[in-house]
Amino acid sequence: MALPGQQVVDYPSFKLVLVGDGGTGKTTFVKRHLTGEFEKKYEPTIGVEVHPLDFFTNCGKIRFYCWDTAGQEKFGGLRDGYYIHGQCAIIMFDVTARLTYKNVPTWHRDLCRVCENIPIVLCGNKVDVKNRQVKAKQVTFHRKKNLQYYEISAKSNYNFEKPFLYLARKLAGDPNLHFVESPALAPPEVQIDLALQQQHEADLIAAASQPLPDDDDDAFE
Repeated sequence: MALPGQQVVDYPSFKLVLVGDGGTGKTTFVKRHLTGEFEKKYEPTIGVEVHPLDFFTNCGKIRFYCWDTAGQEKFGGLRDGYYIHGQCAIIMFDVTARLTYKNVPTWHRDLCRVCENIPIVLCGNKVDVKNRQVKAKQVTFHRKKNLQYYEISAKSNYNFEKPFLYLARKLAGDPNLHFVESPALAPPEVQIDLALQQQHEADLIAAASQPLPDDDDDAFE
């Protein structure tokens, strides 16, 4: 789903809608992919920037037309025109801001109202920040809705490719699909404490074996 005047390609391409509260790092995330930043197109009538992100897989090239809002989510929701014909999605929250995680169910509901049965990845961004407010074990929404979850740090490029690889595998129906070369990414702006992050990821795995809380609202300690 390119915008008018945007180059159409002869290899598989998919409309990826990126949603989540303002300030969670959605724009920073897509702009890490330098080709997508260079070839983006802005459509003021929809209030959207579309970044064409190319990835090279063992099955050939694939493109995600990544739809990024121009900030209208700050004013309460997005128009249906943003979601229509969406083929996959990323829901982003900020692990340093609890409210952005509390709002994830609303984004998921809005998305699924227009786009039924599309692959969705939940991403907890800003894991490079030391004082995270949303602990790994508190992230349970993806388990309730059977979504894939990744912890990412847009500014350090940590796990940048994982959401795209998961979506590519789902869209291609091939769990063995893999990327054969890395996309051109902007240099990291920050460094991530890998040892600390590996501990968070271990907590996440441990939490996955625990029963889900009964309440619909994810409780915070």
